[in-house]
This record gives sequence, C-alpha cells and structure tokens, in this order.
Amino acid sequence: MARFVQLLLTWLSHLPLRWLQSLGAVAGRLTYHASPRFRQRLKDNLASSKIVRNYQDFTHFVKRVADETGKGALELAIAWCREPAAIDRLVKRCDGWQHVEAALARGDGIVFVTPHVGSYDIAGRYVSNRLPFPLTAMYRPPKLAWLEPVMNAGRVRGKGKTAPANASGVRTVVKALKQGEATIILPDQVPGNGEGVWAPFFGRPAYTMTLVPRLGTVKGVTTLMFAGERLADGQGFAVHIEPLPEPFSGDKDADVALLNRAVESLIRRFPEQYLWSYNRYKCPAGVEPPPALRNPE
Repeated sequence: MARFVQLLLTWLSHLPLRWLQSLGAVAGRLTYHASPRFRQRLKDNLASSKIVRNYQDFTHFVKRVADETGKGALELAIAWCREPAAIDRLVKRCDGWQHVEAALARGDGIVFVTPHVGSYDIAGRYVSNRLPFPLTAMYRPPKLAWLEPVMNAGRVRGKGKTAPANASGVRTVVKALKQGEATIILPDQVPGNGEGVWAPFFGRPAYTMTLVPRLGTVKGVTTLMFAGERLADGQGFAVHIEPLPEPFSGDKDADVALLNRAVESLIRRFPEQYLWSYNRYKCPAGVEPPPALRNPE
C-alpha cells in the first residue's frame, strides 16, 4: 500500500497547481456528501466557533471549507514529492521573515507554530528551505501505519528532519533548539493523557498541548506563529509569520490559553482554510473531562 500511495503522490505532484487544487476541491465536496461524520463534525465545529452567523452564509461557507479541505489533502503531494526549489517558486510572498532574521541574529532556537490552516506542509517546507540549519518537524504517527513511512520520506528531505511526539522526540527537539536550530509544531493536535490541559478554543474547552509553552520558555528560544495561505485560482501561496501577542509567562494554564488565542487569531484570518473536520474537542483516553462536560452526580 505504501508503495502505491507513494507512486500516486508522485504522479499528483507533477500536475499544475490549479489542476491539483481543482481535483482536491472535487474530492473534498464528494467527501462532504458521502461521509456523514465528516459533514457533521465540520458543521458542528464551525457552528460553535460562531465565525459565520447568518444561516445562508453558513451553508455556503461549509461547502467552501469542504473544498479547501480537499485541496489541502492533495497539496501534500507537492509538499512531500516536489523538489525544494519548485516548492519555493509556489510561495509568492512571505510576510514577517524579519522576525526569523531577528531570532537568527540572537542565535536563538526557533519554535515555529502553525495550526492546520491552508497548506501548512508547503509553508513548513518553504521555511525549512530558507533556514541555515535543519528544521525538525514533530508529528503524531497517523492511524494508518503504512502512511507513516510515506509521510516521513516526504518531510525528511533537504534540511528537514522529523521527531515523533513522545518523550524521545521531545528530547530530540530540545537538543536541536539548544543548538540554535528550529522545530515546527502543529498546536491544535489533541495531545495524549498528561500532555495537555483544558483551555478555551473558540469558546469550548479543548484539551491543548503544553509542549509549545514548555519549549517557548526555554532560555534562548523564540516562538513564532505562521500560516501558509492558499491564494485564489491556483496562484500559489503566501506565508505569514508573526510573534506571539505576548511572551509565555511560565504559568501553564495561562500559557496554553494564550497559545489558543494566537491560534484562533490565525484561523480567523483564513477561516475557510482551517481543518474544521478535525475532532478538536475530543477527550483523550484517561483524561478527566473539564467541569463543563462532566455528568452531574
């Protein structure tokens, strides 16, 4: 299976971006109509976010999100299979690179934080290509075991490295940061038991990783938010980089709430490109639900 998927992704990666995104939009819309779970979770998460309040606008917006989700899925073929220089040419502008240059001038390690917005893998590859040292991407192994080697093969190219989101991977990342290198983390993935705390996310309690604030409070480390915006009509992508609105304080609950606010801010800029179908509000096994979700005695 892994070999077949690799060949398919390689073939898809050679398609013009406009064609690939059109195919992805069709796949996303078909999934929306064929999968009740996908459709309901997308609607529920969008509705609770209150980003779109008008019913007619909401109905149209949900379908746009499905299209964008499909585009993002097929864009992984580009991120994992095209040559770095070819990926760089797809990024038409980068806002905020001066924040990276300032961190480099200080000799800081850099924690790049991006939610599931737009084409985060393409944006991550672009950032990696511009850095003068390796960038280690933390990841959670996919549920489909055969997909992991395909994903890693796509990300471990050029200066890219990967580390699993476990104790061993955290040690790898901390070592890289202390050497003045960089890591990239998706902060809206639901962590395992003991790896997070409950914090508001679009008005609902979401179990949120504490790893980003932990790394961000290490001496000599800079935390930067970024997103890879998908431009209209297959024109390419724009990368946006910005610092946190305020530094992490070392207070775990306050820092996780700050992280979620920063993530929300990026999502509100490109709401149709967020992965609303992700089960962001699930309660991991062994984790006590927040008070708002506990059954009354």
